[in-house]
Amino acid sequence: MILQALFPRDIFAELERLQRDMQQNFDVYPNIRGRARGNYPALNVGGTAQSVDIYAFAPGLDPARIDVQLEKGVLTIAGERPREQPAEQATVHIDERFAGRFRRVVNLPEDIDPDTVQARYTDGVLHVSVQRRQAAQTRRIPID
Repeated sequence: MILQALFPRDIFAELERLQRDMQQNFDVYPNIRGRARGNYPALNVGGTAQSVDIYAFAPGLDPARIDVQLEKGVLTIAGERPREQPAEQATVHIDERFAGRFRRVVNLPEDIDPDTVQARYTDGVLHVSVQRRQAAQTRRIPID
């Protein structure tokens, strides 16, 4: 019981995350803050006993420019954000807004039902929800 609290369930995933975080500190970025902007769009991935929910934070995007695909348990969110051109006489001092092509990939658990994928874009947030298979959900069994 105590060992479970001390060690994460997937030690290799934690090591990979640590390596990515350390690598960001050594990379040189053309950003005034000197740190990476991170991947675009930012994601929150979570789930319940009934579904897996992915939230992609992409304000200002046209939903028609976002492509969501699910193949063999891998969810791909891709698209392009056009670069906004400043006025001819404007001088740009800081340009921190992401522009260009993007692609995020999320491995989903094996118990999802690929026929139940729903995607909705509201107020700059893309919400993708995938239901879990009924057979995989925990059920309480009554005792007679």
